[in-house]
Amino acid sequence: QVQLVESGGGLVQPGGSLRLSCAASGVFFSIYAMGWYRQAPGKQRELVAAITSGGSTNYADSVKGRFTISRDNAKNTVSLQMNSLKPEDTAVYSCNAHWFARDYWGEGTLVTVSS
Repeated sequence: QVQLVESGGGLVQPGGSLRLSCAASGVFFSIYAMGWYRQAPGKQRELVAAITSGGSTNYADSVKGRFTISRDNAKNTVSLQMNSLKPEDTAVYSCNAHWFARDYWGEGTLVTVSS
């Protein structure tokens, strides 16, 4: 059974930092592309950052220079370091594992950026 479990969300002030983690089980982790998506209230889900099995990364324009995605294949984890957070970063952040036609999702973790 595939499981993706996110952690690290919470309330942070504008300009602050958070680190999200996603622990995967039940998948051959190293072959999957991993991604972080977010969905703000009333908005569609959007890709925030992704990392391929080979370690190549891409980011949404809105987070470039502020967020960093990384993976640890030995620990089956993918992380998202978020710096210089803005109120518009407030959303539920979800972890995704993708390999060809297979897509798996975590339940998400809430990030709230507010003073």
